[in-house]
Amino acid sequence: MSEMSDSTGTAAPHRPLRTGLIGYGLAGSVFHAPLIAATEGLQLDTVSTTSPERQAQARAEHPGVRTVDTPEAVLDRAADLDLIVLATPNKTHVPLATAALEAGLPVVVDKPLAATAAEAEKLAALAEDRGLLLSVFQNRRWDNDFRTVRKLIEDGALGDVHRFESRFERWRPQPKGGWRESGDPAEIGGLLYDLGSHLVDQALVLFGPVVSVYAESDVRRPGAEADDDTFLALTHAGGVRSHLWMSATTPMLGPRFRVLGNRAGYVKHGLDPQEAALREGRRPGDAQGEWGVEPESRRGRLGAGSSPQTGGGEPVPTLPGDYPAYYAAVARALREGGRPPVTATEAAAALRVLESASRSAAEGCTIRIVG
Repeated sequence: MSEMSDSTGTAAPHRPLRTGLIGYGLAGSVFHAPLIAATEGLQLDTVSTTSPERQAQARAEHPGVRTVDTPEAVLDRAADLDLIVLATPNKTHVPLATAALEAGLPVVVDKPLAATAAEAEKLAALAEDRGLLLSVFQNRRWDNDFRTVRKLIEDGALGDVHRFESRFERWRPQPKGGWRESGDPAEIGGLLYDLGSHLVDQALVLFGPVVSVYAESDVRRPGAEADDDTFLALTHAGGVRSHLWMSATTPMLGPRFRVLGNRAGYVKHGLDPQEAALREGRRPGDAQGEWGVEPESRRGRLGAGSSPQTGGGEPVPTLPGDYPAYYAAVARALREGGRPPVTATEAAAALRVLESASRSAAEGCTIRIVG
């Protein structure tokens, strides 16, 4: 760990936190590197990728960054770094996070943190024992629509919520291949662990612990190996029921959110604009005050007794999306100490739900979650 950090993992305030990024595929190049570079107090120092083309891409997109071939070459620089970010295939998350923590470095891991809740809890214990930050990149907590739903619930605009419907649906009739669609359990592929990690995390943030899980999971596309059409029904300890859809086989997309309470409901279509902006090469700060903002025509509707499709309800201004808030919170936690924006313990709770969902789909039954 750099000399600017003390033994508790809290950083001194006098210069940027030097960050090593392992992985420069989609997650590393589109999400992590731009957000790290845009965060005051963080500096993208080193990028690891085995691809010479991606190394060249990293140097072109982030002038001055050091590029290396292997994760080990990043960890060898532990004394000169203040943070490690893992944007690597899912199966590498646990061993690389373990190695980084044992090297004395705080770690951010892309979701899912691990394959099982037990592995996540073991990593959390290691980080706590070393006094180091360990956080999971759940950027969808800062989606514009989710931020809006959360505020409506907190403000009591819906009354007591009894049903929460959430969808990440796509129309991708041809599999792309790669580890994300691999049927090898070691790869931790499929939509349950990919998109489901976000959907379950959001449901837990809003409504707390889950006591039972029912799931349906299918492999529908010819040539596909991993689940590409999955549904989860969760019962929360407080009585709310969450219905979550994740699919690559949906030719007509449903609403992103439908949230029903005893006073009103809220329906929102479309996706947060930040991922599309990042893919197009736009960066936070390019247009002052416009990041994460969507057109008024995309607003969701709040009302009772009518359908938004026929003009029912009132349009609700959508809060801006704010992915930069995640790394700003990481930097603040490293500087000042305290809780990271997403904890490994929270990740373990979500993984417990995902594990139960996988078992439910395989056995065709509802799974109770104890404790």
